[in-house]
Amino acid sequence: MENYPAPARALVADMSQKAAADPARAVAYQGAPGANSHLAALGYAPDCVPLPSFAFEDAIDAVRGGLAARAIIPIENSLHGRVADMHFLLPESGLHIVDEYFLRIRHCLMAPDTVPVKSAISHPQALGQCRHYLRERGIQPVAYADTAGAAALVAETRAPGEGAIAPYLAAEIYGLRLIAENIEDSDDNMTRFLVLAREPKAPAAGVGPVMTTFLFEVKNIPAALYKAMGGFATNGVNMTKLESYQRGASFAATEFYCDIEGMPGDPAVDRALAELEFHTKWVRVLGSYRQARPRT
Repeated sequence: MENYPAPARALVADMSQKAAADPARAVAYQGAPGANSHLAALGYAPDCVPLPSFAFEDAIDAVRGGLAARAIIPIENSLHGRVADMHFLLPESGLHIVDEYFLRIRHCLMAPDTVPVKSAISHPQALGQCRHYLRERGIQPVAYADTAGAAALVAETRAPGEGAIAPYLAAEIYGLRLIAENIEDSDDNMTRFLVLAREPKAPAAGVGPVMTTFLFEVKNIPAALYKAMGGFATNGVNMTKLESYQRGASFAATEFYCDIEGMPGDPAVDRALAELEFHTKWVRVLGSYRQARPRT
């Protein structure tokens, strides 16, 4: 609780109490009240009880510990790419992906007064998504843990010339003035969130297109990735995302994050995954879920 700026603490305490009284409806998210993840939780499950968490690990721990039924975590943004550390946190969490949600991101510049803003505090993702706006106006970006927390900090310190980049909801919550709205560098600014739960939940029949997310590590031999991917091509399984990342300092083994259309139980997917397992060190399926936005 003390990690949050003072203007956010009372609201965080109140929201935490409400979540504790109804954990089955609680959805944990990273950030202070008013963050984009807060908006995502309400958009995904309008009847949920949002549970703010200071760090991604705290949101995951809330689900693992039974304080919340689900967590909603950003995984990638259309402008700024993947969210740092998610590829490491997901496999270590022990949780399962049960859904996805897309949120149109609209950033606002806010401050306690109308004094020209010289520096803007926000989450690194938000700063990156508004970098052209900031550069054109000579505003210095300052990184913080989350967007709404930055707004709360600005409301607390009330330093002249200091503003925050956050959703409109944060300005309402912390009593800040909206200096400018929709300052993101593109109208097509979208963040994809994954919904995590303790137990897997297979998509119901007839819900529409389904996505499966998994991780794997290739063998450190020539053509390892080419061979691992062959089964998806020969079985007609559409792969919508393939991202590599390194774990450890050796840089000898590459792990991959992958999204495909379909799910285990589909004959073509089963054959493709079987071939993948043959050509890799390991494969870990994180979950199958309904596509919130069709990929094809």
